[in-house]
Amino acid sequence: MTEQREASRDAVMTRIGQAIMLLHGGDREEARNRFGELWSEIGEDGDALHRCTLAHYMADTQDDPGDELAWDLRALTAADGLTDERAAQHPDAPAARAFYPLLHLNLAAGYVKLRRPDAARFHLDRAHAASGVLADDGADDGYGGGVRAAIARLELRLREL
Repeated sequence: MTEQREASRDAVMTRIGQAIMLLHGGDREEARNRFGELWSEIGEDGDALHRCTLAHYMADTQDDPGDELAWDLRALTAADGLTDERAAQHPDAPAARAFYPLLHLNLAAGYVKLRRPDAARFHLDRAHAASGVLADDGADDGYGGGVRAAIARLELRLREL
């Protein structure tokens, strides 16, 4: 029974990965459709890793900044229920705490789009504070450096608002 559940979890992550490939390939609409189907299957109380990953990428398929922000908020909520043990069950997932810098960065960017600089600064500060868990040496395939660079770019942009 445990093996069957593990295979099922892997199948969900595989399906999420396939939709991510569509998104990165430029087919936002089909990715959005597939993410929507998966979200219906997973549900609001489904596996935290599935919900966090799916919501994070579903946000990128949205045309409306308010909808994008709503999905980013769902991703953050799901991350709050994610444990390092669960994240470790998927070979491509970072430690649970390593999700937070990017999730808060995405929220900050969303609030910038909605012209809500105070909320953007709040989440940017949280992204910066959470970034201490990211690798400095590229050991995370450059993820940490990329997130830190994006935080710095958004900090500069916020100074102009």
